[in-house]
Amino acid sequence: MLLNCHSYFSLRYGTIPVQRLVQLGQEHNISAMALTDINNLSGVYEFITACQKAGIKPIVGTEIRDDNQLRYILIAKNQKGFGEIGRFLTKLNERNTSLSTTAPEFKDCYIIYPFASAPTHLKEDEYIGIRSEQLTLLYTEKWKSLMDKIVILHTINHLNEEDYNLHCILRAIDNNTLLSKLTDRDCAAPTDIFKTEEQLVVEFRDYPIIIENTKELINSCNYSFTFKVPRNKKHYTECKQTDTDLLEQLAYTGMINIYGKDHVKAQERLAKELKVINELNFAGYFLITWDIIQYSNSQGYMHIGRGSGANSIVGYCLGITNVCPLELDLYFERFLNQNRKSPPDFDIDWSWNQRDDILRYIFSKYGKEHVAFCGAVSTFKYRSIIREIGKVYGLSKSELDSLTRNPIEHHETNSIVLLIHQYGQMLEGFPNQRTMHACGILISEDPITNFTALDFPPKGFPVVQFDMHTAEDIGFDKFDILSQRGIGHIDEAAELILQNQGIEVDIRNIALSKDEELCNQQLKTGNTIGCFYIESPAMRGLLRRLQCDNYKILVAASSIIRPGVAQSGMMQEYIYRHNHPNEFEYFHPVFEEQLGETYGIMVYQEDVIKIALHYGGLPATDGDILRRAMSGKSRSLEGLQAVKNRFYEHCDAKGHPRALSEEIYRQIESFAGYSFCKAHSASYAIESYQSLYLKTYYPLEFITAVINNEGGFYRTEVYIHEAAMSGANVLPPCVNSSDLQTTLIGKDLYLGLKLIEGISLELLKTILKERKANGRYESIFDFIQRVPIAIESLQKLIFIGAFQSLGKQKNELLIQAKLLLTKKEPAPALTLLQEPIQEYTFPTLKRSVHEDAFDELELLGFPISCMPFELLKTKFRGDVMVCDLLQNHKKTVRMLGYLIARKHVPTSKGSMYFGTWIDANGHYFDTVHFPDSLTEYPFVGGGCYLLLGTVEVEYHFPNVQILKMARLPFITDPRYHYDDDNNQTTVSKVKEDVSLTHRQPYPKASEINLPRHRMKFTK
Repeated sequence: MLLNCHSYFSLRYGTIPVQRLVQLGQEHNISAMALTDINNLSGVYEFITACQKAGIKPIVGTEIRDDNQLRYILIAKNQKGFGEIGRFLTKLNERNTSLSTTAPEFKDCYIIYPFASAPTHLKEDEYIGIRSEQLTLLYTEKWKSLMDKIVILHTINHLNEEDYNLHCILRAIDNNTLLSKLTDRDCAAPTDIFKTEEQLVVEFRDYPIIIENTKELINSCNYSFTFKVPRNKKHYTECKQTDTDLLEQLAYTGMINIYGKDHVKAQERLAKELKVINELNFAGYFLITWDIIQYSNSQGYMHIGRGSGANSIVGYCLGITNVCPLELDLYFERFLNQNRKSPPDFDIDWSWNQRDDILRYIFSKYGKEHVAFCGAVSTFKYRSIIREIGKVYGLSKSELDSLTRNPIEHHETNSIVLLIHQYGQMLEGFPNQRTMHACGILISEDPITNFTALDFPPKGFPVVQFDMHTAEDIGFDKFDILSQRGIGHIDEAAELILQNQGIEVDIRNIALSKDEELCNQQLKTGNTIGCFYIESPAMRGLLRRLQCDNYKILVAASSIIRPGVAQSGMMQEYIYRHNHPNEFEYFHPVFEEQLGETYGIMVYQEDVIKIALHYGGLPATDGDILRRAMSGKSRSLEGLQAVKNRFYEHCDAKGHPRALSEEIYRQIESFAGYSFCKAHSASYAIESYQSLYLKTYYPLEFITAVINNEGGFYRTEVYIHEAAMSGANVLPPCVNSSDLQTTLIGKDLYLGLKLIEGISLELLKTILKERKANGRYESIFDFIQRVPIAIESLQKLIFIGAFQSLGKQKNELLIQAKLLLTKKEPAPALTLLQEPIQEYTFPTLKRSVHEDAFDELELLGFPISCMPFELLKTKFRGDVMVCDLLQNHKKTVRMLGYLIARKHVPTSKGSMYFGTWIDANGHYFDTVHFPDSLTEYPFVGGGCYLLLGTVEVEYHFPNVQILKMARLPFITDPRYHYDDDNNQTTVSKVKEDVSLTHRQPYPKASEINLPRHRMKFTK
């Protein structure tokens, strides 16, 4: 009887979670119910699963609305009908056109029109839906001939009065209006609540034919769906056998190229993997991934294959990944195994500016009907909920800011705020908008609209209306096509080296950079600013603590830096054992044998499998189930408990003391869900080495590429400082030498025009286009004649030094500009014959470097004419410099530092910070700020600080534990000598990088209690 149920996937309209909707049906013995969310199919598969468990017949469809006006309801008779609905909604979303009041032709769907707007003539599968309150209208002669076409249409949209109020709030949010301005047309009827079949039979008892019509329609719907059936494109070639043959041929050819013909271990590993891939029918998946890589290579693009796919020697031989699984003893079972129900996982990165071309290739090669992005749903979150609900209740911006910035316990307790809290709690986690997975691509065998409708976001690539978990449940294996700026750094650096020095660097040749001697020395000293994944203060500190000087230690560091590993205590224990290799005992001989490379510490996710396999005696497949369950990727608590029980059974059978097994399982449990898989860490380490090689041997080109690709842990100012420390002559943006991006000419680094604040991108493009067409700008007059520009923008270009190539001082250029332009006059048009400008003789005016520095601070956000220290009122530069710290362990020192970044860390005693600074020599150092120190001496923004603290050297790495600090004042801005307000405005532009951490404090070492010696057992 329930042919029109809305879940909360009727976005900003319905209020009932799918599971709750089905639960109500089960509680009231509903035999069948239809999910008909408004204009989408997002909740269908969750609904089907829930109905199957509840013993309810699921009927699926959608309610079609246009501008919130109900047109009709579509009900799928069967799977073909569901595909028809998917294609219909897809066309609507793609074309974004208005709907007709009548439905188009459907072969396998029922159409139900609302009683109030039903057409006069109905086709065979078209019906009229009537609400109980409309029954009195049936007494007219018009409806007697249509009685066999009328069905019960009771809408379920909310549960009760409170739920209805939430519905109205959602409608106001959707319409961006006040609650008081909503109309009846905007909202559902208050009576659209859950009703049982018995209630509906009573309400329609005078019209048994309508009841019978409804039952017949329900009985004739036979939509069913089988989960966990592979639905990806089945074959890359014409069939499974030819796929298998091609994959084997490509893999063995690659193996011979890499390992040679007589490498027995590689041959055995390859044969083993190919057998599993064939049995699990994943040959097509591998070949499609290989095909994408072939296209990428043909375009000269660089890619990084990472994730658990790097555990596969087949992936390595195909060129998908660049990590040798034999070298690092990587377990293939971490990627694919007979018990693994989830799909394989190749994460492939391209440069951020090449990914779209890869996507275009995939969509073109495999067809728009078969390719789409995986979907996602963004939900209402705490801050956005309060702001959105507050707006519909009419709160002002200042009131909303106050509510969102303060904890709930500090909010006022007036009636409106209480209502915001009441409905905010109900709205928490509700779907808000359909969106797309960041990188997951689905390639289907059948048209993808057989399974869903597609959305078309602004970028134009279609997106399915279900998320990655549903995709996995219904049988789709996604291809992760990602992008990152680190590859852009590497790619552009290689291009700049060729352009600037005429040297072609084959950076894709891993042997060139991995374990290169000078690179390893840079690693050891933490000289890695700008390098992928190893440039953050925490990572540079870790590299120094480990004295990291080879690939394998870097792979380990890439994993133990992960927050969860630190939480488990593994990171600190690894650092200790690495520096004191003779001061610990292996927990058990298996730990020495299997984890000797990492001192018996579980550093990688694969280590869980190793311990489960070699200590516990579990098969590798069970070890992977254990890892997945603990990492949250398995939603089965029963499965985890079953593996845990088998772990103890096997341990007991092998004669291990139960106490020892329990301690080992405790360690596994505390660790398994937080680290990288080893293959992932290895992939990251290789990319880190590639960028480090370029930084080591071609620092200027590399740092220029980092600046231009806008990527990295730090702000642009820090990378420009790195360039200066590497020997670059840093120059301001120049209309004759700069592009939008930063330009390197020899050792002259011209900052990009787009770094200038307050000048439109369109104007900058016009300047470059005109220069390309008609040559250099010879004078300010020549520039004004050729570029339409307002006086304000022209002054900014002059102040930043963009006309330095003209050989004129800024004062003279400003006077010329004001003679040529006024604020109200447009720029003169370019004419064939230009009248010469009248020349004037200007006095030579002395201009200090400080004036230029303040100009740069205002327009770039940082000075380049001098270091920030030179703008201080004091001449003091600190008692010790960075080079002295190692010799001052446990001593209290005074230092002067320019703040680069600070990292917030929660502790049980309050917030603490780690700071990163440069001294007056331009070298980096790190500080620790404990809660009690911060209370009295807090950070107050960017700038230079006088620091008093105690030097602590921990495993070769010094930091200063701050006792006191104070920000030092800059000199008065010489440009506004008599204007203190403007002086302070400019100084406030000094920046800092602040990284906040939203997590619970890590436990103390005593709470983790990670044993360093073998356990003693009494017989």
